[in-house]
Parts: sequence; C-alpha cells; structure tokens
Amino acid sequence: MAGVRIEFCAEQFANDGSIGSDVLKAIKRSMAAEQSRMLSQKVFIGQARLIRLGFRQGGKAGFGLRRLLVDQHGRSKGILSSYEYKSQQADRIVLVLGPPDEIATVKWIFSHFVRTRKTELEMARLLNKRGVLSDLGRPWTRESVHSVLTNENYIGNSVWNKHSARLRSHQVRNPPEQWVRVENVLEPIVDSKLFDRAQIVLKTIYRHMTNDEMLAALRALLARRGALSLAMIDADPGCPPAQRYQWRFGTIVKAYELIGYEPSKNYRFIGVNRHLESMRLQIIRDLVGAIDKQGGVAAHDMAMDLLRINEEITVAITMGRCRVSGFGYPRWFSKADKRPLPDIFVLIRMNPGDLTIRDYLIAPAHEIAGKSELHAINGIPLDSYIFPTLDPIIRLAEREPVGGVAW
Repeated sequence: MAGVRIEFCAEQFANDGSIGSDVLKAIKRSMAAEQSRMLSQKVFIGQARLIRLGFRQGGKAGFGLRRLLVDQHGRSKGILSSYEYKSQQADRIVLVLGPPDEIATVKWIFSHFVRTRKTELEMARLLNKRGVLSDLGRPWTRESVHSVLTNENYIGNSVWNKHSARLRSHQVRNPPEQWVRVENVLEPIVDSKLFDRAQIVLKTIYRHMTNDEMLAALRALLARRGALSLAMIDADPGCPPAQRYQWRFGTIVKAYELIGYEPSKNYRFIGVNRHLESMRLQIIRDLVGAIDKQGGVAAHDMAMDLLRINEEITVAITMGRCRVSGFGYPRWFSKADKRPLPDIFVLIRMNPGDLTIRDYLIAPAHEIAGKSELHAINGIPLDSYIFPTLDPIIRLAEREPVGGVAW
C-alpha cells in the first residue's frame, strides 16, 4: 500500500511483477494448498491408527468414565480432570471406569429404560429427581440421556469418526461404514445384549417421522400451548427434539413458518442475519467483478473469509447492523478483531431496520482494531474513512502503467 516492493527471501524468484514471477507465485500457492490437504490426510491416518491401538483421540470421557494419562510404555501417570491435557507428545490417553456411583447410575439407566420403555425425557426427569448431575455437572436433558444410551464405550468399544469437519468445512455426519470401531478396548459397564435391547427400544419409541408428521406434532403442541419455544418442544414427549427440527428444516424458524406460526421478535434476528449475509456475499461478488473490469485481480478466500486483491492486499468485509439507543442515536458494532488481521477492514453500516445501506467504513485494520462500537459521529480520525460507496477499494486495485524504469 505504501509502494514498497516485497522481496521473498526463501523463494527462488524475484517479486518483480513479471509473468514468470506471477506464475511461480501461483504454483507455490497451489503446492502449499496440496501440502495442506496431504497433511490433513496424514493426520487422519495417524489418529485412526491410535484409535485402533486403543487410545483416546479428543472429546470428553462421558458419564461414568475417566481419561487416564499413560506414558509411551503404558504406565499410568494419573487421571486427567476437565480441561487437562497431555503435555508430552509421547504420552497417550485411554478411557477407564469412573467412580462406582456413576457406574451404578449408568447400569440403572440402561436397565430401567429397557424395562419400563420410558422416553429419554422421562428418564432425564427421573435422574434430576434423584439429584444426579450429568458428566458436565448439569441437570440431565433428553440429549444427555440419549448420548448415554447410544455410547458404545459402555460395552467396551471405541467408535471414532462419526462426525468430521476437515479443512475448515462444516461438520458432517459420516456414514457408519466410515466409522472407526475397535472392540474390547476397556472394561464394559453394561452387557452387550442389554445395550442391543436398548437400541431396539430406541428405534421403536423414536421411529423415523416424515416431514409432515413432524410438522403435525408441532402444530398439536402449538394448539395446546398457544406458543412455541425450544424449551417447550424439548419438554413435550409427543414432539421430536428441537435439534431434530433444525436438522430436518435447516432452522427452527423455518419449521415455524411451515406451520404458520410467527415467532416473537427474539427469533426474527435469525432471518435478518441470513438476509444480511446473502447481501454481504452479493456485495463481495459485485466488488470482485468491478475490480476485474478495472484490470485488477480479486478473489474471495472462503476459508479465511477475506477478499484478496492483486495478491497483495487482504480485505475483510462485514455487515454492521444498526442499533438505536433509547435516545434515538444509532450505533454499530464493528467486529474488527478478526484474526488474522487483514490489511483493510470494511464495515457496511446499515440504516435502522437493517434493510438499506447507510455508508461504508473503509479503514486500515490497525486503525479500527479494538474499536468495538461506532456511533454516527466518531471524530475526524475515524469519520474520515466513511465513504458512500466502495469506490476507494476499486481505485486501490487499479493498475497504472510504468512509464520508464531507471537502470
């Protein structure tokens, strides 16, 4: 930005703007991306190997279980508490049985569930009446009971790779054939036959419901209660969990819309945020097109959520929802502490109601870092970066011919 040329000390080319230099930089970046992909695959293979050897790879132990730290020779080094991790690379973690009272509770959960065929919600209520807390130190919920009833650790098996989120992608649920399962890696708490019967009961009680059946259950709950909330849905035995509605329909608000229910204003921000995000992505696409027309090169790095211009400048673009104080003064939250820090930070300030754009704050990131809240008037140093359009970014990307070079 200051006209200073960058020299690459560890690379075998000069950054002189020539075609050869640009091609080499593109090749190097492609090589770095491929190396990252290969490293991710090697890490996965290494983790899968340790799982097959009986070691634990991340995650909480679960109710009735504990994480034991062992050295490279398998000698015990002590039980790890919550938020405690190994400090030496050669150390490993294995699962062991927890306190006797928790083990007894796990056995009671399985036997009582199979014998009485109570729902997971009813089981959670029984556990809370008995004053038993979950492994997180909280009251039991439908989901926490489900995690116990479906956890193969209690029959001595270790199952890994049920979910994955590689290379900054969204988390996905992997098919069973991709799971890494190792049997008899720890002492079982419940009998495998009892565990299998619990799975059959779960499938019987919670049969697969179609979209229409799920929405019908939601309408029935609305007719009984007159309103809907996540807590109401989770507390009703006739409705699937709220999380299942989110998985099936994308968001709980979408499920509300399909049954004709308008949620309170506390839920409206979800739709507003989705609208603003789509608006932001469209602004980025338009900006990339405008830069290309001016002879520059721009690309949106989805992984880092940064706009890269001419392979020289990084720009972060965020939406600023307008908040109006009780006295009628607008304010915006900047979200300018993005890491890694970009070269330029752009805040799209919205008008009250968040439907139209007021203006654009285009500033060097270090100038606005740490300023979490902006007002209509922020002083000359900051207000001098306010612009009606994104033209300063476009002009910044323009290329100018060099008339002559002194040798």
